[in-house]
Amino acid sequence: MITRKILCGTQQLVKAGILAAPPGFISMGLISLQEICNGCGAANAKFDFIPDRIWGTYIGHACHIHDWEYHFGVDNEDKEIADRTMRNNLLRLIDRDCKKKWYKPRALMHARAQLYYLAVCWKGGPAFWTGKN
Repeated sequence: MITRKILCGTQQLVKAGILAAPPGFISMGLISLQEICNGCGAANAKFDFIPDRIWGTYIGHACHIHDWEYHFGVDNEDKEIADRTMRNNLLRLIDRDCKKKWYKPRALMHARAQLYYLAVCWKGGPAFWTGKN
């Protein structure tokens, strides 16, 4: 389970303009967010094999926003927006960390972020449509 402290950090990054998220994400209570957000990977997976870090950079914040958007999305356009927002937020987190740590392999990290994006585009449908008509 994702801690309230981590989710509070995600909300702070959105408030600071570092990450993009719908307005409702900031106003959502931390207890409700804990029920919706599970980090990177499918909530119902037997094993947590999708890392929340790319070369040491914590990217779970982008995944929390993505989980929230999947939870409240209603159509294919919402899924596409959620997937693109996740990719953009991944790149923002990577670029922010690479500014602090010059030795990080930015190009490789961007390539990994693109793989995360392609994975949710291709395989995220069941997670998005769960519980929806």
